[in-house]
Amino acid sequence: MTYDVAIVGGGPAGCAAAITAARAGNRVVLYERTVYPRHRVCGEFMSAESHLVLETLLGPEHDLLASPQKITSARMFADGNCVEFDLDHPAWSITRYDLDLALWRAAMGAGVECANQTVERLVREGDSFCLEVKSSSSISASKVINASGRWSNLRRPIVDNGPRWIGIKAHFSGEHAPSSTDIYIFKGGYCGVQPISPTHLNASAMVRADVATTIDEVFAAHPELWLRSRAWERATDVVSTSPLVHVTPAPVTDGVYNAGDAAAFIDPFVGDGISLALRSGVLAAQCESAEEYAEVYQKRFARAFQTSALARKLIYAPEFVRRVAAFTFRSKSLRNWALRRTRGI
Repeated sequence: MTYDVAIVGGGPAGCAAAITAARAGNRVVLYERTVYPRHRVCGEFMSAESHLVLETLLGPEHDLLASPQKITSARMFADGNCVEFDLDHPAWSITRYDLDLALWRAAMGAGVECANQTVERLVREGDSFCLEVKSSSSISASKVINASGRWSNLRRPIVDNGPRWIGIKAHFSGEHAPSSTDIYIFKGGYCGVQPISPTHLNASAMVRADVATTIDEVFAAHPELWLRSRAWERATDVVSTSPLVHVTPAPVTDGVYNAGDAAAFIDPFVGDGISLALRSGVLAAQCESAEEYAEVYQKRFARAFQTSALARKLIYAPEFVRRVAAFTFRSKSLRNWALRRTRGI
């Protein structure tokens, strides 16, 4: 079997690439090893610059976009301080359970050959690629887009000798949450809380494994979060992922286009993860060469990763540094500057 484009990973980046490539007239195959719908660790925050992309992929009349939960502000709680950011354009809160399924179905509707199979090996053969698929014969493709996330058979090996970071998430009921994404920062991690509907909220944390390995241990790490969470009732199973490792963005590896987390993992607290996945997936499908993709990727997204790394250093800095930063961010112009710097182009 020969395809114009083969895509590995059926999350937002992979589906965005598949839909875009298929609509351009390519013969496309999309592999995803799991079956949707399912919950995944994610803050489920969709920044405003991703809305038009999602509307283009799903169609503006899609049920998922009819009345999404709006997020109008973000608050950071640390060391007894609260820094609030007003969002000029409201974000959307859409669960990955619903989003991934909608994009997967949109890919099938666009004519993509979608398969729940695992790609075990990728070999370059001249100007094309051979993909060995589990329980299936091999296929060849002129172009391969890796959207398989941080860890997969196609991901370049990462050596990290630091502490192990994990992601933990669950949905809860029991509170009519404000239209805000609230970030609770504590020693060794942070937890984001935001409404996903009028009656439910999402709590998603990134934390060092020596600090917490359960959602209750995450809540207990921050006094205000612990008090707030006492009224909640868990509405879904707790899901987790690890390890979470930050690396220098690599949009291309041996001629393979990397999109979403396969290119680089951005700090969840900046709220740009899903947006970067969607936009990098579309870009990977549109670019005619790996060189072009690498160049445009850096121009569009490098600033967001740079600002995210700076913010990460502040969050994990000694307490007196965080207090100075909180005082400095009382300036509205500085808060707006920080938001613009993490949004990309």
